[in-house]
Amino acid sequence: MFALRPLTRRTNATLRSRCLRCMSTTIDPSAQHRPTNNFVKVVEVGPRDGLQNEKKTIPLTTKIELIERLAKTGLTDIEAGSFVAPKWVPQMADSNEILEYLLKTPPTTLNPIAYSFLAPNARGLSNALSILRNYPSSYQSLTPPTSPYEADESAPHSPSQSQSSDSPPPFIELSVFAAATETFTQKNLNTDIATSLVRFKEVITGAKEAGLRVRAYISVVLGCPFEGYDVNPQRVAEIACDLMEMGADEIDLGDTTGMGTAPRTAELLRAMSAAGIRNEDLTMHFHDTYGQALVNTAVSLEHGVRRFDSSVGGLGGCPYSPGATGNVSTEDLVYFLESLGMETGADLDRLCEVGEWITGEIGKSNSSSVGKAILGKRRAG
Repeated sequence: MFALRPLTRRTNATLRSRCLRCMSTTIDPSAQHRPTNNFVKVVEVGPRDGLQNEKKTIPLTTKIELIERLAKTGLTDIEAGSFVAPKWVPQMADSNEILEYLLKTPPTTLNPIAYSFLAPNARGLSNALSILRNYPSSYQSLTPPTSPYEADESAPHSPSQSQSSDSPPPFIELSVFAAATETFTQKNLNTDIATSLVRFKEVITGAKEAGLRVRAYISVVLGCPFEGYDVNPQRVAEIACDLMEMGADEIDLGDTTGMGTAPRTAELLRAMSAAGIRNEDLTMHFHDTYGQALVNTAVSLEHGVRRFDSSVGGLGGCPYSPGATGNVSTEDLVYFLESLGMETGADLDRLCEVGEWITGEIGKSNSSSVGKAILGKRRAG
């Protein structure tokens, strides 16, 4: 019997991988194409992850203006807010107003933008859905198919009467936030991993019943501020599989501490592949605490991942990760990707302007090397 166990594990893993996407609402695997060009989706997380750790209250008008400015840069995926209890993250207390604003007066764009909101528990889900029910024709509920995959011409396009024909209604998505270590889960969610997954299942199921796409984050996948560097990649893959089986459409792997290195990023991605998680289902989220974010991005690109989070101006930091600095800046990421011949659809000059504006508004230094270089050259010229 001892010799049969490895074979049994492989069989179970194969069977499990076949049903990972049984609840998701994204394109059927049999119909989906692997990336055939050099397009990379850049997900802007500045309005939520970039601002959540700021101690000084940022005015609602500033947050909305940030989103509106970002919407004009060519980005099509923006993390806009969080329905977390204000006592835990006071900076996100006005997320309900942000969602309502985006539904009533979405920024004018040529392409629909997907705005995502974190809903960490049943109460957060209820708050988000109560707002959406008030504006049933002001948003789309399925993520727009974008390059590098073929467009789905059957995707819904039903702008509300209050919106102009040149401003398609936004897509609204919800997110949950798991973690790869027990200590970080206790610090962040006041519970253990197993209990957190039970809670997330309720959120994911409720969101799917409402027709919403769900992104599932897993934090501290490459290093934990409390348990160190040795985060088990197989454990991360197990959590990812659990979330996919619940119905999550996307797994976002977060190097929350910025402790990730090229070898360990590669090891993590191999573990994800071995567990049956496709590259198309992954987003990588790198912080630049140790200056390794772009190195790890290159490793992920080589592995086949084509979706990355970033924050304009390099804003960010996690309230439960002492010492972690901001996300990799959107300006640096876009410049890096385009230097490799990749396409992002983003206007780098506009991104640099947004980064300089928002860091000035909140009194932070601009952490984007590319942004400072481009704007400095412009001024010198």
